[in-house]
Amino acid sequence: MHRARSVVLTNDELVEVRAAQRTFEGAYIRTALSQFSFALVVLKIFTSEFYSIGALFAIYGAGVLFASLFRRQQGNKQFFSEIGENGLNRKRFRTSGNVVVVLTALSVAAYGCLLGLTLKLGD
Repeated sequence: MHRARSVVLTNDELVEVRAAQRTFEGAYIRTALSQFSFALVVLKIFTSEFYSIGALFAIYGAGVLFASLFRRQQGNKQFFSEIGENGLNRKRFRTSGNVVVVLTALSVAAYGCLLGLTLKLGD
């Protein structure tokens, strides 16, 4: 049996988990859509020298969208039960630290590329 199904949650805990899932997934989807929209604005309004910046925002939006999928996959594994050292069954919770690391790396790389592309515009 999958360990996500090995824990029995109360109704209040289920409501809390579902609310957090809706909140975070919605935030990631909104962020990805805003990045896609900004990329479209840059590509449609500005001259061709800004196309690389528009493409960067589109790629960043796709990265955030994939991070959302990664968080959903990780979120399904957050709750599980295990047998402790004393032989008692206990509930365990794993945070979404992996998703935070992925989004941090993606954001730092995107901002580094944006800085490089912006400095290149002056040449």
